[in-house]
Amino acid sequence: MIPPVPTPLVEVRVQPRPAPGIPDVVLVRQSPSVALGPGADRLAVDEEWLDQYRVTGSAGSVDVVPLAVSHPDHGWLVGTGEGTAKHWRSAGAALVRASAARLEGQVNGDAPHTVQIHLPPGTTADQAASLALGSVVGSHQYRVSGDPLARPRIDTVALIAPPGEKCGPLAEAVSRSQVLGRATGLARDLVNTPSEHKDPAWLAGTAARLATTVAGVRATVRDERWLAEHGFGGMLAVGGGSARLPRLLELAWQPPGCPGAHHLVLVGKGITFDTGGMSIKPADGMHMMRTDMSGGAAVIAALLAVGRLELPLRVTGLVPCAENHVSGSAYRPGDVIRQVGGTTTEVTNTDAEGRLVLADALAYAAATLAPTTLVDVATLTGAMKVSLGPRIGGLFATDAELAQRIASAGDAAGEAWWRMPLSEEHAAEVRSELADLRQCPPGPGSITAALFLREFTAGLPWAHLDIAGPARAQDSYDEVNPGGTGFATRTLIELASSFTS
Repeated sequence: MIPPVPTPLVEVRVQPRPAPGIPDVVLVRQSPSVALGPGADRLAVDEEWLDQYRVTGSAGSVDVVPLAVSHPDHGWLVGTGEGTAKHWRSAGAALVRASAARLEGQVNGDAPHTVQIHLPPGTTADQAASLALGSVVGSHQYRVSGDPLARPRIDTVALIAPPGEKCGPLAEAVSRSQVLGRATGLARDLVNTPSEHKDPAWLAGTAARLATTVAGVRATVRDERWLAEHGFGGMLAVGGGSARLPRLLELAWQPPGCPGAHHLVLVGKGITFDTGGMSIKPADGMHMMRTDMSGGAAVIAALLAVGRLELPLRVTGLVPCAENHVSGSAYRPGDVIRQVGGTTTEVTNTDAEGRLVLADALAYAAATLAPTTLVDVATLTGAMKVSLGPRIGGLFATDAELAQRIASAGDAAGEAWWRMPLSEEHAAEVRSELADLRQCPPGPGSITAALFLREFTAGLPWAHLDIAGPARAQDSYDEVNPGGTGFATRTLIELASSFTS
């Protein structure tokens, strides 16, 4: 049995004073000098103790403090480094990981599943939000196991407001931060789900089910007959080799009374498994192709979060869902397919399927949804991972203001983007002698892929986010856990929020 979607994550709350019987967490600042935050007296630690045990306060460092009493029998020292947002997120994530690991070793089933963090005087709302975000996202676990006993985890993180300071502003920031953290967790759940369960119908259907839990979010799922009637040749070609047929998911948020002057449309690649088709992938690494719908997962999670935040903005998400398989009905290199709107595309590599399904969805959005801003997100090209590595997303945009808006949204979300060029000297390479366009032009792979997609945006302000690198992680770092990372989810939410301020 696969885990439920969404999986449970830690709850973070703000309260005015500590509670008895709960492990205390003292924050340790690294810069400009190592210094203990409030609560140190409850653990009987001081500066001399820090020196003796070489506590550095570096971001995400965690030291357990044994106590003579039995309830609780320990406390924690957690480093916040230089106090940046990233360091506060790292602190929260490291604490919940360490606490969960300690629970696994506990014989006593009554061990507390709550920790309480003493916030230093002057803690800002942004710092509290970053700490909460790291705690929520760092608590994410996804594991398919035959063991009936779930891994123990921390259920609650209590943030103790500094003495004399009001809880309200901190609690408001923490509440919003939890929405972003849970959206990231949901995206990770969708990405990590094994593909024997996660076919196009499952992905679209799960999103539609979750949409019913958010007032004002409407889900529509279209099947292969509707796709054929409306000219989705790219989706039908890519999905034609699988017995599990494609679906188009549309999630729509339009709050009551919203004038609709601005309409943000997000498009996410939803390839639920990618063999590469006839241009088949090497066996090494193919098992990770369950994550090839990371862009679609980010769009789904972002749309639900936009609804939960009740943003005064019209936002629509499109996720073209398909499985790229090998069979007698699979499409071939050399085929010519007709995309939405009639543009023909010469197929030169069936492992470049993502741009074909995105092209259909972009053309459909431009023709029928009247967007004012169009953004797509996809694990699109290995070239992008080579260019920027596993922690930075590639950003292409036709509009400088939109590019800056996305970069700023990424800064606010803790997700890094690097703007890439839409080099016009390669634009002619997108043209085909056999059809209107060539799917895989020669030249720099990520740039020519973006230039191909641009052909379907009808001249609208458009951005393309290539997350082939940061969508997946091999190891834990900061608030990221191994597997699907949910990268781009929070950027999309912050991008939508930026249009409302």
